[in-house]
Amino acid sequence: MDSDGTRDARGTRGTHANPVPRPAGPPEVPAVPPRPARAPMVPPLPDGSTFLTWLRTPRPEAPLGVWRFGHRPRAGQEPERIPTRQLFSGAVIAFLVGWLIWSLLWNGYLGRWWMLPLWAMTPDSWAEPHSFGAVVATYLYYVIIALIIMVGVGRLGRWGEIWRRYGPPAWRQTAPVRERPPAPEQDPAEWPVLRAAGAVDAAERLAAEARAGLMRDVDHARITRAWQGVHSGRHSLATFTGAVLNDGAAACLHPSGERDLPTRLARHDLVTGQVRLGTTADDPRNPYTYRGAGLALGPDLLGTSLLAVGPAGAGKTGSVVQPLAESLCLHALAGRAAVVVIGAAGSGLGPADAYDVVVRIGNPESVYDLDLYGGTNDPDEAAAVLAEALVGDLADPNPGSDSRRSTTVLAQLLGPFRAVYGRFPSVPELRQLLDGAPGPLAALRKALEDTGQDSLLRELDARERQLGNPGDVAAVLADRVALLDRPAFAGFFDTSGQTRPFSLTALDHPVRVRIDLPARGHADASRMLARLVLAQFTASVAVREDRSLFACLVLDDASGVVTPEAVRGIQRLRTANAGVVLTLRTLDDAPRPLRGPLLGATGCRMALSGLTPWDGQDFAEVWGKEWTETRDVTDRQIIAETPAGKAVHMLRRVITGKAPTARAVTVRQVERERWSASELAHGVPAGHAVLSLTSVKGEHAPPLLVDLRGQGH
Repeated sequence: MDSDGTRDARGTRGTHANPVPRPAGPPEVPAVPPRPARAPMVPPLPDGSTFLTWLRTPRPEAPLGVWRFGHRPRAGQEPERIPTRQLFSGAVIAFLVGWLIWSLLWNGYLGRWWMLPLWAMTPDSWAEPHSFGAVVATYLYYVIIALIIMVGVGRLGRWGEIWRRYGPPAWRQTAPVRERPPAPEQDPAEWPVLRAAGAVDAAERLAAEARAGLMRDVDHARITRAWQGVHSGRHSLATFTGAVLNDGAAACLHPSGERDLPTRLARHDLVTGQVRLGTTADDPRNPYTYRGAGLALGPDLLGTSLLAVGPAGAGKTGSVVQPLAESLCLHALAGRAAVVVIGAAGSGLGPADAYDVVVRIGNPESVYDLDLYGGTNDPDEAAAVLAEALVGDLADPNPGSDSRRSTTVLAQLLGPFRAVYGRFPSVPELRQLLDGAPGPLAALRKALEDTGQDSLLRELDARERQLGNPGDVAAVLADRVALLDRPAFAGFFDTSGQTRPFSLTALDHPVRVRIDLPARGHADASRMLARLVLAQFTASVAVREDRSLFACLVLDDASGVVTPEAVRGIQRLRTANAGVVLTLRTLDDAPRPLRGPLLGATGCRMALSGLTPWDGQDFAEVWGKEWTETRDVTDRQIIAETPAGKAVHMLRRVITGKAPTARAVTVRQVERERWSASELAHGVPAGHAVLSLTSVKGEHAPPLLVDLRGQGH
């Protein structure tokens, strides 16, 4: 089968110079995918025990962002925990009190009244001394009285709490528990969903592959995704069954033929779609249900977009970007997602083998090029996206005239040029047109006149009339285009068909893309290209036909990328089943009027350690306040009135070194910030971050203090 349209991701428009045309809709009878030319990378296993253990591990429902793999839910509220020293001292004192009471009863110091119930219940024949019945009844009565005393002092001394905290129940919690395999109808390794639908042969083949150690987590996720296509009617049951019977665990392969990534550095669970980033700290500021639990993200959270802010060295790339990029690449191999990762060359965004397309802008050895116009044929759409990339950072936060004028200027040139030459202008050609060079404009005019395109001639006339006017933005656009008209980029952004340009119109397929920006020596050009890719991404995902495929753009270092149009585009991504991951060293890298809208547009916000107080103030405002209970304790010195009281107080002061006091506790409800600017700037330990979450369904999680070191392995 065509694996949800994934077979020709490398041959779609934008990945090749001569794209293969695709039908408007999915074929009625999808073809079974051929086997890859080379053997896929599947680590050998002696048996399927590792995979089966992973698949059968419980994944209970949990609060938002909790790592569900093997999670043990906690109570909703923190139980009152008595300190260990106080617990044991109370238990010892209770035992001594019980022993004292029993000694007094046994030795008769309290009289024999406590024997009255025994005497009342025994017959007169047992009244003779040393009779067998009397001895047995007496000692049995002693045992009952001792048990009553023991139960009483045990409750008083909290012996049960000691047993639960330090006895065998605590030992069993730390010891590994061997669980019996589930019943076949409940065993996910037996594919009960396929059996219920009548695909028994396919279920038997997959179960045998799993037991033999030939199936991996990506295989399970990929085949599950293909089965969802059958369930939704995109593919036929016969085609799916045939593919599984032919290829087993290798059925419905990704177009690359890969079944796993070359390496994994983070912990992934493809059943829930989560990647573990760390562990929620056992801190009083975290809700009790989250403390000590793993913290994980998935498409359900990334669909609201993520913004991570922290200084250099805080762990944005290694602890956040790299695990998320790795997880999205695994989702792409499973046919669930399309991912584009942007960063400076050598920034550690994963090996090239983990991606289908690697665009190394400025590197002559790059196999792929970047389509400057986003793969569109519409001059107006191309002009809008290109204007955002060139001068989006100069636009007013409100939709102003500068952005519209830039789009108009570009459209006045791109439309006539494409009508004449059948393509958009290259970077040098566009620069000459924006500069108003007489030769290119005259040649363009003559070609329009020869073809009789009067409407486009009027566009060109309007452009020539505006040349040199004080309000003309063409000069600014030409200066920005000049940043790309450099020797380092001579072989890039070609529009003549001589290169293999990649465009983001390929995001309707599970493609893995990495774009390396030439940050060194070309910082302004890199920021402009990042704005271009972001603008193309927000424009492309909004018009996808199949929105069941999650699309995500991961941008490492979004400095200079936050523009008014970018913020508006991020706000629209949630409805398109897409999201972005942005990192900033400081919110100062975004214009001041856009900081609030940016924090509001992203549903997941992360403040890493080392944040500045003014950045912390913005996070504190967006996270708001909450009602909390405060306890005010007041110690008042006790004044003795009598000579005996004064003597006791003096003796107590000599022994303790403190004057006798009476403590008064006042409890009240106050409204305080969840995290203040000072706490975010100075109270977040190194390697930690404060993270708030929002799901695509609108569920919220409060700001959580998370330990990001080691992703919680």
